[in-house]
Amino acid sequence: MPPFHGERMKTYGKIIRDTTEKVIQNWTPGSTFKAQAKMQEISLEVILHEVFGLSEGERYREVQRIIVKMLDVFSNPLSATFLFFKGLQKDLGAWSPWGRFLEGRRRLDELLYQEISDRKAQSQPLGEDILSLLISARDEAGEPMSDVELRDELMTMLFAGHETTATALSWALYWIHYVPEVREKLLQELSGVDVENAEAIEITKLPYLNAVCSETLRFYPIIFFAFPRILQAPMQLMGNNLPKGIMLSPCIYLVHHREDIYPEPKRFKPERFLERQFSPYEYFPFGGGNRRCIGAAFAMFEMKLVLAKLLSRYSLELAEKGPILAVRRGLTIAPKGGVRLRVKARLS
Repeated sequence: MPPFHGERMKTYGKIIRDTTEKVIQNWTPGSTFKAQAKMQEISLEVILHEVFGLSEGERYREVQRIIVKMLDVFSNPLSATFLFFKGLQKDLGAWSPWGRFLEGRRRLDELLYQEISDRKAQSQPLGEDILSLLISARDEAGEPMSDVELRDELMTMLFAGHETTATALSWALYWIHYVPEVREKLLQELSGVDVENAEAIEITKLPYLNAVCSETLRFYPIIFFAFPRILQAPMQLMGNNLPKGIMLSPCIYLVHHREDIYPEPKRFKPERFLERQFSPYEYFPFGGGNRRCIGAAFAMFEMKLVLAKLLSRYSLELAEKGPILAVRRGLTIAPKGGVRLRVKARLS
């Protein structure tokens, strides 16, 4: 797989910042918006640009439309149950959630295979987007990836790299504006940087910004469980004898809320990530081991750049002052209602 780190991350920085600018440039004082919707708009455009190298055209718009429609099918906890119970996965036509999902997937498959075919057939050199890099990749035997393998990789990145980042950003905006001292400390740190002109990597190294993003993913990890593992041999875990063949699935949320690891676990406290470093067994919002999310570095990179640009450009406040509940949105845990924010003033 292409790397999501190093020099390539610098290239992605401009795309993230330009996309954020396009989405937020016309916000006006007094207006309100749902963070979830706006963050999805940013993250989807970023992922389409970086995965396909697409930023315009009919195919780009159609892929964008279908992905949003497919995600909306499972946007509430009731319809999300179709993803977890095979007995409910019946194609009953356009009126049923599963039927709409299958139709969207069929059409998206058509578009992805068309893009793969066109990219392979083009005469000019392949670009630096992820699809081009995957097409150019070869395994140990010198064989390229099949169209099906390419489609699977693209589908994973489109959904995993879009919805999860948007949800994490929505939670971050909620906590920043729900806990006044967090907002004040973050704004103070950002005031010491020329956010508009600084190198992206300089922004992503800001310690309190990093702590806010880390604490956001501790409090409500976007996916509550890591990928399951099946034991290949018996093992003992905390005094329990586990037989070979049993399936284990670490609960990220429960580990992140252990009071012996995180004192006052129900308090949003970014400072805990400035005071100590947590091991991969104590903090694993992106999973762990060889199944850790391949886009982990990219997701944090995007979160930091988007938040820095938003908060340096606008003064915001929560449109609804009460606490927000976490609800299931597809495979993710998202803020109920999408976090409504009000624009108080434009800062730059």
